[in-house]
Amino acid sequence: MTAYDTVYPADSLEFCPSENALDIFVCGTYKLEDVDKTTTAQQMINHQSRRGQCLIFQVVAPNEQDPLSWLGSRLFRQIQAIDLPGVLDMKWCHRQDAGNPTLAIADSEGNVALYEWNTQERILEKFNSIQCSTPDTLCLSLDWDSRRTSGTQLGNLAVSLSSGSICLVRPTAAASFQLVSTWHAHDFEPWTVAWNYWNTNVIYSGGDDLKLKAWDIRQNCEQPIFVNKRFEAGVTSIQSHPLVEHLIAVGSYNDTVRLFDVRKPLVPVNEANVGGGAWRVKWHPSLNRKHDLLVACMHDGCKVIHFNQEDFSGDSSLSRRFDDHDSMAYGVDWSYGPNLETGESIIGSCSFYDHKLQLWTA
Repeated sequence: MTAYDTVYPADSLEFCPSENALDIFVCGTYKLEDVDKTTTAQQMINHQSRRGQCLIFQVVAPNEQDPLSWLGSRLFRQIQAIDLPGVLDMKWCHRQDAGNPTLAIADSEGNVALYEWNTQERILEKFNSIQCSTPDTLCLSLDWDSRRTSGTQLGNLAVSLSSGSICLVRPTAAASFQLVSTWHAHDFEPWTVAWNYWNTNVIYSGGDDLKLKAWDIRQNCEQPIFVNKRFEAGVTSIQSHPLVEHLIAVGSYNDTVRLFDVRKPLVPVNEANVGGGAWRVKWHPSLNRKHDLLVACMHDGCKVIHFNQEDFSGDSSLSRRFDDHDSMAYGVDWSYGPNLETGESIIGSCSFYDHKLQLWTA
């Protein structure tokens, strides 16, 4: 299998969930600008610039006469590159009734850029940008609240900032967005922010302060509705299960993924050791594989963890591992295309220092 060189270090990868673009995926990159010998350490921390790209790819169909032959293909081609500040996270909006597919990109200069997929030209086109903070602040993570809900607007965005704050961004008329609130959430970097897809009044956040928190946006987020302090390392990833109510997966630096029933958020339903820091966690999008969790495990590649019990308690098993990355695996995602005849799905993953992007199946 041939890896694709993204040139800049790669840290995020997202497949498009929209029916008319299931063969499209994006990869985000960022690189610290080179500094000269007179630059002090404090200047590097405070002012060092990052440059990056959003790379757009299409999975290639081996048989052009068969429009579904791209399923299972590990061939892909780059069709566009967008120059940006460093890209930290990206998410497609899942709301199909809101128009063309929309991608939100969190960058290293405090902005969230919004791009629309032009279905005729097959390119991404920028239509808006929201300044969430000052240019010396990184937007670390973002999430749409519209994974499960319908509507003609795109939905709300939650964004975490390197300053320790969380932002709430709402859509307004004429495809505009407005930053409506910002609150201090963590004492150190909040690496991850995620909505409860079943109750979109609730946002979860996790950070380098070893805390998992939940916030109710109806209460102005002055106080969290719960705080879980029972982590031995920083909280790095959170995802609400889009097919199972009350269940979230939470990854941390100490090689562990924990599952929580959010009605009892202090005691995990289950724990799985994944061998490396769990930088991203992604539930499988198909109901018949709802027990499968995809994890980017940093220095230990990527893995698919299967939770064996219907209620997600009890034993878990490693159903697939991918070790072809030579450095930190930070980005990973499932394709939203139909499962293959084998029951497997296409997976994309990318790694940082070796700037590799690869497709595989599981």
